[in-house]
Amino acid sequence: MKNNLNVSINKNFSWEVIQKELRHQFGNEIYESWLKKIVFEEKFSNYILVSVSTRFIRDWIVSRYLDQILGTIKKLNKEIIRVEFKIESKLESNVNDAQKNLDPKISFIRDSFLQYNRIDQNKSFDNFVIGESNKLAFEAAKKVSEKISHYNPFYLYAGVGMGKTHILNAIGLKLKEDNKVTFISAERFMYQFVKSIKSNEMVKFKDTFRNTDVLIIDDIQFMNGKEAMQEEFFHTFNSLIDKGSQVILSADRPPNKLIKIQERIKSRFSGGLVVDIQNPEHELRLKILKSKVDELKLLYNEKLNLSDDILKFISNEIRNSIRELVGALNRVASFSRIYNRVPNLNEIKIILKDLLNTNDALITIDYIQTLVCKYFKISKNEMLSSRRSRYLVRPRQVAIYLAKVLTTKSLPEIGREFSNRDHTTVIHSVKTIEKLKSNNSEILNGINYLKNQILYRKENEI
Repeated sequence: MKNNLNVSINKNFSWEVIQKELRHQFGNEIYESWLKKIVFEEKFSNYILVSVSTRFIRDWIVSRYLDQILGTIKKLNKEIIRVEFKIESKLESNVNDAQKNLDPKISFIRDSFLQYNRIDQNKSFDNFVIGESNKLAFEAAKKVSEKISHYNPFYLYAGVGMGKTHILNAIGLKLKEDNKVTFISAERFMYQFVKSIKSNEMVKFKDTFRNTDVLIIDDIQFMNGKEAMQEEFFHTFNSLIDKGSQVILSADRPPNKLIKIQERIKSRFSGGLVVDIQNPEHELRLKILKSKVDELKLLYNEKLNLSDDILKFISNEIRNSIRELVGALNRVASFSRIYNRVPNLNEIKIILKDLLNTNDALITIDYIQTLVCKYFKISKNEMLSSRRSRYLVRPRQVAIYLAKVLTTKSLPEIGREFSNRDHTTVIHSVKTIEKLKSNNSEILNGINYLKNQILYRKENEI
């Protein structure tokens, strides 16, 4: 039976040792919340396979802790160069059961030079949210998955975080029912190509990629400038097309816009079915958010009661990336989980500050001064004057404080913008406002209001 506490990886150390190191390195809170959920599955020649119960847990661990986890493992075994995750909802099942569940039609070449598989059971056509911007790509992908090599190659392009990989994965899941599927990223294809040359295993490399029914390569633009690899890919591509295998590709741009890719390769890409995913419209963004809220409720049995106003705000502000949209929702869900309440709109603006449609270049000291003067009903000349009347000092200090926290200007630069005041005046103003914020709710509310106006302003506000 699998055991995440006492599985021996080799004669030198065990998974128990690794987990003790992780607890010591990350602290008890992070370990108990996340890292304890990792279950060791198996060790291969140069990587280990682990599992977690949900895709959300995997994504959270990979995005925040994987580099440090791998560094800890490497200290104990230098042969390990990566950690692979799989989703296993029934963690109590034993290793033999897990091996039985591996589909032989997916090219998961164990103990060989490839040792890689990207198929994700959680990314299917069923849970892909459809809107006007991605409907054509979705329908085309379904056609490809129904009739192999009818649309060949199938080339899908879109910007980062738009759902390309989800669609490719969905095609792979569907086609693996009756075909042998190889799903790999262009970066990984390049890695295996170079590794095969160095280890004199090009025959194995060619056999692996040319003896498949379906070859899916994600982010093909990363082959740019690699002439030797492009040469091998060109012959692999032709071999697969000639024998009626399906080739499926994704990129961040159309074939004719690929940089440093051989013209003959771009020509062959253009000869198939080329489809794009456009920027998601508001209705789709809102639909995705509602779908993800339902998914989080189902996964964690939690009450995430986000109002329609909050969902509309997030979908209005984050427009260009579905991945960022989902990431924003995860942040809000984490806040709700930590504080046991749903954040209000002002708190959400702060939580998502770096994701919202703000233009940092527009946050100038001059703009801050203008807005503060408008708020306190004074003129800018009065604010910048040498007069020390109380009704002028406080707005001046507030403006200096906001300039310090909302811009990257240095203390002397801020001082110069306020009629060449000394940097010590800037420091005094910042400390004064910080102290007042903690003791005076009226000042705190005013500061928060001004922050929101500055960070999330509309063009016609002033």
